Amino acid sequence: MGLTSAIKREAIYIGTIARTLWLLRLVKPDATRTIVDIVEAQALKRPGHIAIYCLDHTMTYAQMDARANRYAHWALSAGIGRGDCVALLMENRPDYICAWLGMFKVGAQVALINTNLQGAALAHSIAISGARHAIVGAELALNFREAPFETRPAEWIEGDSGNLSAALAAAPDTSPGKQHRAGITLKERAFYIYTSGTTGMPKAANFSHMRMLFMMSGFFGALRPSDTDRIYDPLPLYHSTGGVCAVGLAFFSGGALILKRKFSVHEFWPDIHRYGATMFEYIGELCRYLLNAPPSPLERGHKIRAITGNGLRPEIWREFQSRFAIARVVEFYGSTEGNVSMLNYDGTVGAVGRVPDYLEWLLPSRVIRFDVESEMPVRGPNGLCIECEADEVGETIGGISKRAGRGFEGYSNKADSDKKILRDVFKHGDAWFRTGDLMRRDAHGYFYFVDRIGDTFRWKGENVSTGEVGEALAAVPGILEANVYGVTVPGVDGRTGMASLVVNGDFALDDLPTRLKARLAPYARPIFLRLAPQIVVTGTFKQRKVDLVREGFDPAAISDPLYFLDPATAKYERLTSERYADIVAGRVKL
Repeated sequence: MGLTSAIKREAIYIGTIARTLWLLRLVKPDATRTIVDIVEAQALKRPGHIAIYCLDHTMTYAQMDARANRYAHWALSAGIGRGDCVALLMENRPDYICAWLGMFKVGAQVALINTNLQGAALAHSIAISGARHAIVGAELALNFREAPFETRPAEWIEGDSGNLSAALAAAPDTSPGKQHRAGITLKERAFYIYTSGTTGMPKAANFSHMRMLFMMSGFFGALRPSDTDRIYDPLPLYHSTGGVCAVGLAFFSGGALILKRKFSVHEFWPDIHRYGATMFEYIGELCRYLLNAPPSPLERGHKIRAITGNGLRPEIWREFQSRFAIARVVEFYGSTEGNVSMLNYDGTVGAVGRVPDYLEWLLPSRVIRFDVESEMPVRGPNGLCIECEADEVGETIGGISKRAGRGFEGYSNKADSDKKILRDVFKHGDAWFRTGDLMRRDAHGYFYFVDRIGDTFRWKGENVSTGEVGEALAAVPGILEANVYGVTVPGVDGRTGMASLVVNGDFALDDLPTRLKARLAPYARPIFLRLAPQIVVTGTFKQRKVDLVREGFDPAAISDPLYFLDPATAKYERLTSERYADIVAGRVKL
C-alpha cells in the first residue's frame, strides 16, 4: 500500500471514529434518553415524513408514534409496566416496531421471539423471559397455541380481528406521558434477543438500551444517513442486524425504513427500484443468492449508495460490488450478546473490521492462540494466554469494562454467561469475553473471520446447535445414536448440517422430515445423513466430529450409505455420485 493510500485510510478511520465518539457522548449508563425519545423527537420535527414503507402501505413518523401510544395505553390497561417483560412473536411489519416502542413508553421490556420456532423451543424461549403476556401476529397464532407451555402467557393476537387489534382500536393515540418510563436508564434491559449458543435450547441474551444506542450510533456514524435515505431491510426484526442496526440507520436520521416480510431474490431488485432505496442491510447468504440469480436489468441503475451487513465472503466481494454497482460496502462484526463490535469503514475486501494499535485502549479486541482439538485457548508457562502474531488464526476476545459497548450483558441464565467469560488472560484478575470465533488480524489491524469454534455452526444466517438437533434425532423411533456436525459445501456460506446415525429396524427414513419439522426450525434440520454401523468416540466417550467433518459428504470417499434432503421431493434421497456433482456445482439449491 502506498503512502498516499495509507494516509487516506487512516484519515477515513480516524474521522469516522471521531464522529461516532461524538454521537456516543450521551450514551452513558445513567442517561435516560432512549430510542423512544429519538422517535418522539422525529415525530415532532418531521411528522409527515415517511418512517416505514411496507408492501403498499406507508407510515409517517407521527402515525408510528401514535400507533406506539396505542400500544402503551393498552399495556397500562393490561397491568403491564416498568420491569415487566412482554413476548413479541410477529413477522416483519410496522406493528412489530410500534409494539416494542409502546412497551418502552411504559418502562416494559420485550422478548423478541424467533418466528421460526415451534413446539418446545418456542415455549422455552418465552418461559425463560418471564413474560406473562405475549403479543402474537395472527399469522403465528397456531404455532403459539400449539406450544407446550407449563404456564401459558396471556395471548394477544394482532391482525385478523384479534383481541389485541380490537383493544388497540379502542385505545387513545395520545402520549401516555413520560412519567411511566421516568427513571429508566440506558443500563436497563430493553430486549431479550435469542441465540442458540453452543448446546441445548435457545438462550436469552440481555440487550440494554445502552447497547441499542451504541450499535445504532456506530452505524449512523459510519454510513452517515440523512432524512432522504431509505433503508431496505429484508432481514428478520427479531435479530439485532435487521431489528436494531437497520432501524437505527433510519430513525436516527429521520429517514425511511423499507420493511420486507421475508427476503425474496426475485423481488429484491424490483423492490429496490419501487421504493427508491438508497441503502440495504445484508447477510452473506443474501449476497450469494443475489449473485447466483440470473442477470436482471434492474440490478443496476438503482439509487443504492451504500450497504452494510455481515458475512460477505472475500471470494465474492469484488464480483458482488462490481456486478450490482455498489459504491460502498460496510462489513461489520458483532454478536447480540458479545462486546466485540467492529466495522470495516474503508471497504477493505474480506475484512470484518479494524482495530489499529493506537486504538486498542478504546476497542480492546485481541486474537489469542487456540487449540482447536481441545477447544480451549493456549496458555503459556505463566498461566496467561498468548496473543497471536499477525495473520495467525486464533479466537477473538473482547476486554470487559464499564465503558459503553465494552460490557458483557450476558444471558438470562448466569451459568450460561459465566461460560463466555475468560479470566486471567493477559494479567491475573482481568476478564475477557469469548466470541467463539476464529479470526486472524493482519499487521494493519484488520480482522478476518475464519470459522466458528466447536459444535455450533452457522447456516442460513442462523446458529445451529448440534445438541438441539441431536436431541430431536434421538427422539425419532429407530435412531440409536446421532452425531451432528456441519460440513462445508463449495460455493455456500456457512456450514451445512449433517448427521451420522446408528439405526435399527424401527427407523423409517421417509417419516424423518415430518418428525424433524415438528421439532426443529427449518435452518436446523440436517441436509445430509450418514448411516454408520457405530459412532466413533474418544477415550472419555465424547463423540468425535473432526474426522467426520473432514470426510464431508462425498459418496466416492465414504462407504457408509449417504442421503440428502432433496428440495424437489422434501424427502431424504440417496446421495449418488451424480447428485453429489449437482450439489457441488450449485445445480441443487440446498
